[in-house]
Amino acid sequence: MNPFDLVAQGPAPSGDATRAERGANEAEPGNPTVSALRARFSDAVLGNSVTAGDQDVVHADPARIGEILRWLHDSPAEQYDHLADLTAVDYGGGRPIEVVYQLWSIPHRRALRIRCALPLHALEIESATGIWTGADWLEREVFDLFGVRFAGHPNLRRILMPDDYGEGHPLRKDFPLRGRFSRAEQTRRALNQDPESYYVPGEIGDRVPQVVAAEPGDPSLAEEDHGDEDD
Repeated sequence: MNPFDLVAQGPAPSGDATRAERGANEAEPGNPTVSALRARFSDAVLGNSVTAGDQDVVHADPARIGEILRWLHDSPAEQYDHLADLTAVDYGGGRPIEVVYQLWSIPHRRALRIRCALPLHALEIESATGIWTGADWLEREVFDLFGVRFAGHPNLRRILMPDDYGEGHPLRKDFPLRGRFSRAEQTRRALNQDPESYYVPGEIGDRVPQVVAAEPGDPSLAEEDHGDEDD
């Protein structure tokens, strides 16, 4: 088998389900917020774990994530005022994609990670942009690369790939290593891109064409010199 085929297949499954599906290990939390979450949202907290020695992780019901995040942000006893990161994880093999929130409470000096598992047939979750403005571009990145839609996002569109990118979502495990289109089709699409879709008029007008000088000994340069001699 070609080594690239193994890379394209992605990592081998470590189990039949994600940690959230199995029910996370009920670890003794170091962060008091975990116990507070369990007490207030007992039906929406699916489990908790501790990773990397001291990172408290809560697995939450995605249907309640907006309510949970708002409480974590607004509650005086919690005050998670900083969204350090928002990303996603695809485990492959048809398993759910997890949306991951890395939160930090500056007043209380606490870190907390929230994970929500979304089945592949329902990749939608409430936007956190109404809580943390910084969620805007982070959610657009997850939408672009994983295909997760964020309900209520003010401008949910691609942020890294072109708006008309037709090959899907590149960080999904089912995305082929070399893309879904052939090299010829990818080249054809690249050459037929409309510059006005990617540059503002001023950038197009001021753009200076790149000139690549031939290096000494370049065959193309030799051909040009030979032609001058014939003339």
